[in-house]
Amino acid sequence: MINQPLHTTNVQIPNGDLQIDAYLAQPQGVGPFPAVIVIQEIFGVNSHIRDVTERIAKEGYIAIAPAIYQRFAPGFDVGYTPEDIELGRKYKDQTTAPELLTDIQATLKYLKTLPNLKPKFGSIGFCFGGHIVYLAATIPDIQATACFYGAGIATMTPGGGASTITRTADIQGVLYGFFGTEDPLIPNEQVDQIETELQNHQIPHQIFRYKTDHGFFCDQRSTYNPQAAQDAWMQVKQLFEQQL
Repeated sequence: MINQPLHTTNVQIPNGDLQIDAYLAQPQGVGPFPAVIVIQEIFGVNSHIRDVTERIAKEGYIAIAPAIYQRFAPGFDVGYTPEDIELGRKYKDQTTAPELLTDIQATLKYLKTLPNLKPKFGSIGFCFGGHIVYLAATIPDIQATACFYGAGIATMTPGGGASTITRTADIQGVLYGFFGTEDPLIPNEQVDQIETELQNHQIPHQIFRYKTDHGFFCDQRSTYNPQAAQDAWMQVKQLFEQQL
């Protein structure tokens, strides 16, 4: 199923009065194919996130990346300059966990309308998206979650309230976490906390730690680490193959 020819398109996902822009990549053919939801970094559904979405589709999955800033910054798509980071964080601070969860529920509902769907679902998220997929792992439909360097899981939740780590017991499927031991945004003690909570609640999981910085999977960032990225990608493929 590797390197399947793709069909890519921009779609809209209805969520009440909101229409969420999303990038959809599908293998050509009748399928059925399981689906993976791709959650962006703070930089929008940019070229890196679209590339990841296509890479997942080439492995034989329907892959979709919804725009999580749709409510206040439709079409947001930036790079990695200090100005981009500042703007992305500003929008991140406007999100709330309940709204993010409804966006992912709406994405699942949309996927279920596709004729080539095999109704098994995974998610993958990076940076702030890594935090969001940890939240979304509590949705019963999500059977496999790949959480890349999600900052703040142990200390906060979008919009305020008890930190996201307090929801660990509600995680439904298998969770793989990928972290850099040199990441200034996620102290190693917080990764330890996440791992301990997953163990305490007997959530099937693996935590992968690489001697590298934040954003190591993104080949457009100065912190890109090809060795860590390659190993993490192998683990992600294994996760989805086994669970979906």
